[in-house]
Amino acid sequence: MQAPCLPVAPAAPAARRSVQARVAWGANVVTVGGDAPVRLQSMTNTDTVDAIGTAIQVKELALAGSELVRITVNTPEAAAQVPYIREQLDRMGISVPLIGDFHYNGHRLLTEYPACAEALSKYRINPGNVGKGDKKDRQFAQMVEAALKWDKPVRIGVNWGSLDQELLAQLMDENAARPVPWEARQVMYEALITSAIQSAKLAEELGMRHEQVLLSCKVSGVQDLVAVYRELARRCDYPLHLGLTEAGMGTKGTVASAVALGLLLQEGIGDTIRVSLTPQPGEPRTQEVVIAAEILQALGLRSFVPSVTACPGCGRTTSTTFQELAKQIDDYLRAQMPVWRARYPGVEKMKVAVMGCIVNGPGESKHADIGISLPGTGEAPAAPVFIDGQKALTLRGENIAAEFHQIVENYIEKRFGHVAETA
Repeated sequence: MQAPCLPVAPAAPAARRSVQARVAWGANVVTVGGDAPVRLQSMTNTDTVDAIGTAIQVKELALAGSELVRITVNTPEAAAQVPYIREQLDRMGISVPLIGDFHYNGHRLLTEYPACAEALSKYRINPGNVGKGDKKDRQFAQMVEAALKWDKPVRIGVNWGSLDQELLAQLMDENAARPVPWEARQVMYEALITSAIQSAKLAEELGMRHEQVLLSCKVSGVQDLVAVYRELARRCDYPLHLGLTEAGMGTKGTVASAVALGLLLQEGIGDTIRVSLTPQPGEPRTQEVVIAAEILQALGLRSFVPSVTACPGCGRTTSTTFQELAKQIDDYLRAQMPVWRARYPGVEKMKVAVMGCIVNGPGESKHADIGISLPGTGEAPAAPVFIDGQKALTLRGENIAAEFHQIVENYIEKRFGHVAETA
């Protein structure tokens, strides 16, 4: 009789192959690439001229977990406000590095507003929007000169919605002369990659250090993004910023970003990520940070908040008690993390289970650090609580939710407060 095949343990994400860059503001140095963690990035959607409003949103994004925040710098008025935004953030104790997003007139803004150039921690340059004809190289050089003067890294950010049309036309002509021409989409891929790498090499020729240059080649299709980044990673070792541009709203944008970024990150491709989610009416801008963090946490690359396991519900769970409790616990853990990161080292790796009936409830609760199995329809009104794999007590009555909430708080203090005291 043939021996059964044993299941193979899942492979860990591949090691990344990029050099390490540094993005800093004051004493806060965010390392990107190499063996550094994959970093979370986001972007404001405020008018940068509104310095207070922009500073407040940057603070919200930073507290949600964004380690780099990009702001639009598109007019002289916006450039003039950047130092004041930085000043407001410093007053609030928010040291997150700011990235300036430049298009069309970045060469002029960085030259004419030196305080803006100094206050930013990194510049994003789009080769497709630097200039046309003989102005292109000259204006690109002016932006690099500003980066050199203030010792700032740059991201060469190519986007297929604003691709260098001169380069694309050249590559299309070359393709037409091939014995077997490529498909149009392949030419587009090549234009993206060539634009990024050629611009990076030019920046180095102008004096930038290799480790000061980061790249991105953003597209809006999942398979397109995967194809482009696989080839980009094969051809260079610059740190790569991942993002599905114009990902969309709601579940569409969330799922598409998770699939695209998850595939690449599993292969060791990507050093910073952003989920370019279109906010739904009334939805906070911080949602894009939450989703990006969830992607990294789901892959096991990083831990940001304690994870809550909860069953989806079925005919056994006609009561909504477990749904409400799961949401209460999840919301509470997320809200406390800005404080807990410093107070309770390691708490972000904690696992909590909130289950709805006897079928999988006790088993899942045992697998978690702390879990509760609530009674399903027709079950005895009792909720066993499991701590570190062992049944610790049983809750009964109308205050099960409040009592379990307190048990979670006590567990965190007992387990992770001790770690902080001995650190």
